[in-house]
Amino acid sequence: MSFLELTDVTKFYGNTCAVSAMNLTVEKGEFVSLLGPSGCGKTTTLQMVAGFEAVTSGRITLDGRDITHAKANVRGLGIVFQSYALFAHMTVAGNVGFGLEMRKLPKTEQRERVAQALALVHLEQHASRYPRELSGGQRQRVALARALVIEPPVLLLDEPLSNLDAQLREEMQFELRQIQRRVGATTVMVTHDQSEAMSISDRVVVMEAGRAMQTGHPHRVYEHPETRFISTFVGKTNLLPGTVTASGARTHVALGPLAVQVDGPRFLPGTAVLLSLRPEKLHCVPAGRIDGQVRERFFLGSQWLYRVGTAVGDLMVLAPNDGRDALSEGERTGVDWPDHCMRLLPADETAGAEALP
Repeated sequence: MSFLELTDVTKFYGNTCAVSAMNLTVEKGEFVSLLGPSGCGKTTTLQMVAGFEAVTSGRITLDGRDITHAKANVRGLGIVFQSYALFAHMTVAGNVGFGLEMRKLPKTEQRERVAQALALVHLEQHASRYPRELSGGQRQRVALARALVIEPPVLLLDEPLSNLDAQLREEMQFELRQIQRRVGATTVMVTHDQSEAMSISDRVVVMEAGRAMQTGHPHRVYEHPETRFISTFVGKTNLLPGTVTASGARTHVALGPLAVQVDGPRFLPGTAVLLSLRPEKLHCVPAGRIDGQVRERFFLGSQWLYRVGTAVGDLMVLAPNDGRDALSEGERTGVDWPDHCMRLLPADETAGAEALP
């Protein structure tokens, strides 16, 4: 049995379904991220786990115990909010120790555990300061220490890094993961930031319109998206419309004047499909699979992004800035890619894929 388990969890607000039949298992010590755009139901799911929102139907269990209808204050979960929700009138030590005070632990034990929590987040020298005297990253660490000091069975993170600037956010991603690994806390994080979820999670749950669309290791979800939405939301991709012409050991697809053979799901001949190609998997070469012309180029520091016009449509190509001369706008180039990097998706997700067994 999984440590945390959601079974067919559904949430309605009136006639509006915010979360539909959510099924999720989280193992002890695992870091799982709920990833999706605003309004997809990820925060509502987290709030149902926390006990802040009532479950319309379904079941939530924690370590074999049904907590579906348990009050938030008896679940004992650690929560870090987007706003951090620190008490302005309390010192750092006071904020971190608040949960222990509410649990009426002996003062000596409170002091020891607060000191340990502050050392964990490298803020032991700031114990007597107030939140207004701290940077954004330091306030985030205080909120994390406050959540961890009660030794919760599950740590819930609601967009914990969204208020930080880009550089600090990236630094805190990895620090958060290091801290989580050190304490072994079972963690569920909500985020709309793809790079954040992909870089620090054991598994990601991609959500759309209240449903979990795909769950898996970040690399698996990125490399093998199951729908058009996932292929475009988790990273960037080129989507080329095509038609299946034959299906055998490999699926034969016509992309206008270009014909390719793709491994993976097999579709019935005549099915409309989309070929997904990640920009970093494409290469500009003198003579490639298809010829084109550079319409635009963008300098990204470590990479060049080209928009190449071809007979099958515009292709976005990411090339490393490795010292070689960059292509100029208007320059002719071939575009090529490895066969194993092609992914085939149904063109009509609502109708579903007419996949062969």
